[in-house]
Amino acid sequence: MAQPYIHPTATVDDKACIGNDTKIWHYSHIMPGSHIGKRCIVGQNVFVGSGVTIGNGVKIQNNVSLYTGVVCDDHVFLGPSCVFTNVINPRSAIERKDQFRPTHVKQGATIGANATIVCGNTIGRYAFIGAGAVMTKSAPDYSLWVGNPAFQDGWISEHGHRLDFDNKGYALCPEGGEKYRLEGECVEKID
Repeated sequence: MAQPYIHPTATVDDKACIGNDTKIWHYSHIMPGSHIGKRCIVGQNVFVGSGVTIGNGVKIQNNVSLYTGVVCDDHVFLGPSCVFTNVINPRSAIERKDQFRPTHVKQGATIGANATIVCGNTIGRYAFIGAGAVMTKSAPDYSLWVGNPAFQDGWISEHGHRLDFDNKGYALCPEGGEKYRLEGECVEKID
């Protein structure tokens, strides 16, 4: 494995941990105490705050801000200019660093361009948050969300295709051929 590549204009503070084969591009700032896994791409002008954890194979597009309390599991995709908050009621004159709320983006999830993820929520495995959506609640695994405030608009496969369930609660991904089952408000992939 190759050492990480850090563009000369990027700032990676001491005590930030960067995995092998990760690329950090122009004008990004990685704060101390953050952890970025292997084979990640950190686009131009990205901010990764102290204590943020990024898994392996994560793609962070340009102009993304990840603040303290955010955890992204493996193979998460963060679209251009998406934003994560960490305080529910910020005020300039009131320090609330002891009130940070965590946000967890689980394996394989996608956050679309210009989406905002309000702190204290979990984005489920392979969930898909559409461009410009404002997430004010948690999203279940394989769920598709759009709008402001975001609402669930269906279910999505691991390959990113809408799932159309039959009357028995089964659906096939048109690209990968995997089978999924819908039970109540939960979707699972069937091996």
